[in-house]
Amino acid sequence: MSDLAALGEIVWPSSLALAWLAGEIGHRWLGLPRISSYGVVGFLLASAQGGFLPDPRDGPAAWLADVAFGLILFELGYRINLNWLRTNPWLAVTSLVEAGGSFVAVFFVAQRFSVAPVPALLLAALAMSTSPAAVVRVTNELHSSGQVTERTLHLSAFNCVLAVIAFKIVVGYGLLVSDGGILRALWSSLAVLAVSAGLGAAFGVAVPGLLRMLGGGERNATLAFAAAVIVATALSHALQFSPLLATLAFGIVARHRRVVLSPAQRNFGALGDLLTLLLFVFVAATIDWRHAVEGAGLALAVIAVRVAVKTSATTLFARASGLSWRKGVLTGLALTPLSVFAILLLEQSRYLGLDLLDELKAIMGMVLLLEVIAPIITQRALIRAGEATGREED
Repeated sequence: MSDLAALGEIVWPSSLALAWLAGEIGHRWLGLPRISSYGVVGFLLASAQGGFLPDPRDGPAAWLADVAFGLILFELGYRINLNWLRTNPWLAVTSLVEAGGSFVAVFFVAQRFSVAPVPALLLAALAMSTSPAAVVRVTNELHSSGQVTERTLHLSAFNCVLAVIAFKIVVGYGLLVSDGGILRALWSSLAVLAVSAGLGAAFGVAVPGLLRMLGGGERNATLAFAAAVIVATALSHALQFSPLLATLAFGIVARHRRVVLSPAQRNFGALGDLLTLLLFVFVAATIDWRHAVEGAGLALAVIAVRVAVKTSATTLFARASGLSWRKGVLTGLALTPLSVFAILLLEQSRYLGLDLLDELKAIMGMVLLLEVIAPIITQRALIRAGEATGREED
């Protein structure tokens, strides 16, 4: 083996080790969320910035990042209580207004920046979402619990579903406009949504049933669910469905099959920590600083209008949904994260021949800013809400 080949094999392990070290230093000395430091290291080490970390999009790191995000989406779905929507329908109203308002506002902002209609619609669809990776990791790190935490988690899950639906519909529309293939457009949008959700629901019924049949469900649940998420992610990729929607549906259905995950089992232990580290390094390593600078103006405008709309909506419906005005504002601010979800959703559209990362330059600027700043905003919002019940043991 040549020295160059040997060096190539240690690039990713070395990058992850450096990111972990930066995360610990930032967390212990500055009180920052670890994932913010992971993003900084991934960006600085990327080949686009002159670092030694190659473009990860065509290697195994991309698949591992999808698995990592699948585990996070499963956990998010598992923590969602759909019965809350029946007892408090204003939560659903809040979600529809803040996600729909973000779509409309960002679309008009993109149009003002002379972005073409289809890319503007795609950017607007992505802006509807809130990154569950950042929200779940920050809440776990703070051991956060309470009204703001639960609403942030629930709204993040609803936003993901709405964003995936809107994104797939826009992709289908874009394909229809580009080549006139109505069947391909329908399959790439509505059919993929339905089958992906159905696949996740099937896993959500089958895995808890298998655990009950084998016995010791609570003891074996963590490993069984982790393995099932990996299979669901791989199967979704192989069949060209949406692993994001499949794993989220898996978690939601599994929760309602009454298999209990204890707090100690959440985040999937050391496996979840390691894959989350890789996920945030991966996302930051896809950023080219030149693209980020080129799209910085639009990125700042999109971030500003998105935060304003989400915060206004959560504040407007705070009293009706049983929350104070102050906590309504904090909930809106806690929904700031976006980057991981946006990048992975764009990555999963590449099999359609749509290289959207190169077309939507503003995404790079948004990711660069939100990868680092947004987790800090979420952390501070939860602390100000008085829901950070403790720190994990160092």
